[in-house]
Amino acid sequence: MKKVQLTETVLRDANQSLMATRLPYSDYEGILSDMDKAGYYSIECWGGATFDSCLRYLGEDPWERLRNLRKNLPNSRLQMLLRGQNLLGYKHYHDDVVEKFIELSIKNGIDVIRIFDALNDFRNIGTALEATKKYATEKTIASGCISYTQSPVHTVDKYIEMCKELKTMGFDTICLKDMAGTMSPYEAEHLIKGIKDAIGDMTLILHTHCTTGMAYMTLTKAIESGIDVIDTATSCFSGGTSQPATETMFYALQQYGIESGLNEDIINKVNDYFKPIKQKYIDNGQLNPKSLGTDAQALVYKVPGGMLSNMIANLTDMHAMDRFDEALAEIPKVRADMGYPPLVTPLSQMVGNQAVTNVLVGERYKNISKEIKNYIKGEYGNPPAPIAQELVDKVLGDSEAVDCRIEDQKRTGEEFAAAREALGDLCRSEEDAMSYICYPDQTIKFLNDRKAKEENEAVYTIEEM
Repeated sequence: MKKVQLTETVLRDANQSLMATRLPYSDYEGILSDMDKAGYYSIECWGGATFDSCLRYLGEDPWERLRNLRKNLPNSRLQMLLRGQNLLGYKHYHDDVVEKFIELSIKNGIDVIRIFDALNDFRNIGTALEATKKYATEKTIASGCISYTQSPVHTVDKYIEMCKELKTMGFDTICLKDMAGTMSPYEAEHLIKGIKDAIGDMTLILHTHCTTGMAYMTLTKAIESGIDVIDTATSCFSGGTSQPATETMFYALQQYGIESGLNEDIINKVNDYFKPIKQKYIDNGQLNPKSLGTDAQALVYKVPGGMLSNMIANLTDMHAMDRFDEALAEIPKVRADMGYPPLVTPLSQMVGNQAVTNVLVGERYKNISKEIKNYIKGEYGNPPAPIAQELVDKVLGDSEAVDCRIEDQKRTGEEFAAAREALGDLCRSEEDAMSYICYPDQTIKFLNDRKAKEENEAVYTIEEM
């Protein structure tokens, strides 16, 4: 019997897309033992924005979260999303930092590391792949991931060549990451059939979002075309900017006579558990109903779910939601100027922030962010197409962009020494130091708070009224 397996995303990308990754571990700890028996291909639960959100908003140690997940999901594959040389931050790190991060991720419980580069510049995922293989257990899977998008330079043949390259590099599986949900059924059919012909029986995975309304049709056509694994979210956390529903796809596969390995009673129990949690965040405003809708205009804007929810949150904070439609319309213009990068972290944030700045300032590129300048300098890798010449001239002047892997073979150890010095006695482990390297300000605040709680200190802020 044909088999298509499902990765459950509610613990990571589903809540990242719908509510900007504000779901604390305590909310879902009670259902983990049931999820462990559900029969998922994997449970995506770490990486992406979870690391930042744990430290910045939730007061959690991301490493402790991972250890707790491992303890409560002993029989499941735990999956993370890793941005290659960016790790989980917004810049490229030295090779020794990348290697240590992956060593610690596997040591603390990760099984599947889905590795991508925002520009599909595979020079930026080689170190992460080598480290994954170096520290692999018998359960470790290195999954090479392609950031899917459409543009004049992104063709089916181009994607097939990318998949061949990932296979040659030594990845165990390949994932197509359609972060904006813009892949159509027609594209899925031609893409997946072409890739399967090229890579043979290597496991092929499709990750998409419901943002544009395409996802269920696209997954159905992908299943007919030979996909092996699909990403889905428990139904109450599905739809909108999230993934298609786990239970819905389970029933559809059942009707096709395709084995999924899922336990029907348990996946329904999982959904029942999360229903009041979802309602709580709708009621308190953290889950904006706008994220639950379908927006076919995203087929034009190519905006992924997490980017959309963050943009809504940022404009709301700035009391500028009345400029939302203008900012959304500016995104494809900025993207074209930047050489059609896929809108995936960190490029989605960079392009989105620049679009918002262009609209709010009232003059395009009057203010250019440091990250966009570094992108134009070549520090993130090679863009898919040439960058607009006026931007190149404005940022580079007479100098040339870099055309190499910016962190080639840098193994100085300086980041670790700086972290230990900055943290002092707050640093109790390699994990604490790694958190500081990725997010220094947030880590210092978190570790100070941790120390204060342990010492049972009351921390006051006295303000004059």
